[in-house]
Amino acid sequence: MAVVEVVTSELVAPSEPTPRRPLWLSNLDLAARNGYTPTIYFFRRPQDSSDGRLRADSCFSTHALRAALAAALVRFYPFAGRLRAAGRGGRAEIDCNAAGALLVVARSAAALEDFLHDFAPSKAMNDTFVPTYDSAGPDAPLLLLQVTFFRCGGVALGTAMHHFVIDGRSAFHFIRTWSSIARGGDTAAAPPTLDRTPLRARPLLATAAALFDHTHEYGGRASGPAAVTAGADGSKAEYASAILRVTGAQAAALRARAGAVSTFRALVAHVWRCACAARALAHDAESRLYTMVDMRARLSPPLPDAFFGNAVARTSVSARVGDLLANPLGFGARRLRAATGHGDEYVRSLLDYLETADLATVPRQGLRGTDLRVISWLGMPSYDADFGWGEPALLAPALMYYPGFVYLLNCPGKGGDVAVAAALEPERMQRFKELFYEELAMLE
Repeated sequence: MAVVEVVTSELVAPSEPTPRRPLWLSNLDLAARNGYTPTIYFFRRPQDSSDGRLRADSCFSTHALRAALAAALVRFYPFAGRLRAAGRGGRAEIDCNAAGALLVVARSAAALEDFLHDFAPSKAMNDTFVPTYDSAGPDAPLLLLQVTFFRCGGVALGTAMHHFVIDGRSAFHFIRTWSSIARGGDTAAAPPTLDRTPLRARPLLATAAALFDHTHEYGGRASGPAAVTAGADGSKAEYASAILRVTGAQAAALRARAGAVSTFRALVAHVWRCACAARALAHDAESRLYTMVDMRARLSPPLPDAFFGNAVARTSVSARVGDLLANPLGFGARRLRAATGHGDEYVRSLLDYLETADLATVPRQGLRGTDLRVISWLGMPSYDADFGWGEPALLAPALMYYPGFVYLLNCPGKGGDVAVAAALEPERMQRFKELFYEELAMLE
């Protein structure tokens, strides 16, 4: 991995006075992973459209980025705050104290294409392009950013946002605002909605018996001989990762094969089958698939699309491995409907459940060796990150967390291509990739 030299590192505060107050965090916030979510954007240096030469003025201006960040933090001021414990129970909240977000500027003697070619999320990628910080410290910034300049003129933007503060849609909303300001535009048309009180649990005396069982998603940690958990030193089980691209035509064929379902359900069903086969799981074993559902539009009343916080709920569904493999693709897609069709009552039930749960024990890492966890960025404005050079050449998670972790990603351009970033046991990854593309080839 190429060496990256840090040039500057500073805290950037909002450019104008912002409210100094505590911001209450919902149970969905506190049930999220207590740490940062790292992401990498790669940008090619733009060329002049008339003769193909590199533009003379094409460089990320660190001054403009810093000024735009300070302006964006006026709207998104919780990102400039710090976590703190409140009250007797020590419940976490955000102290909106304008302490600032971390901005690192670095340079590398490597070329951008060295990383774009066959990019795969890994700890090495994360350590190279994303700032690191002890998220448990009282002074830990909630937003970490690193801009790395390559010798070829390309740029990498590494971001790490504390998951207690945001979900994926909120993260992309912030990047969209920051990039718009950096290229001379206005802030986001829809300012962030910071109030999280619509996600309060109901009064306990008025809460009816739970209508849903949330123990699989928010109960005890993975256990048993097939479990994958963190070691005593905090290390994770080893994994191999890869990004597998699916063309728009292949995605359409998958949807048709699965029974005219969404790209999400067709693609997840395909990944689920391939992972079970690559892992050589026993046909009588149960495989559970965990995912997250954005509940903004499903609540009553709905949350604004610009809601800033965690508005996603974990759900899951299981199936016998033999049934997944013996039946057509539509079987897995139909099973997924049970995990993704929930609405307001599910979220209210979940908020009530978490109100009486010990949030410190909510499982945030580890899966059984039969299971998958899928995070989807499909349909989100993930490539709406134009700092003046156009959309990124690639956007991807910087690392994966353990075997069985999967991201569904948008691809640049308007061809409808999508991608799967997957982590599996190192000895299973090659077979997974073979099965993944063999099944797609059969659809053509």
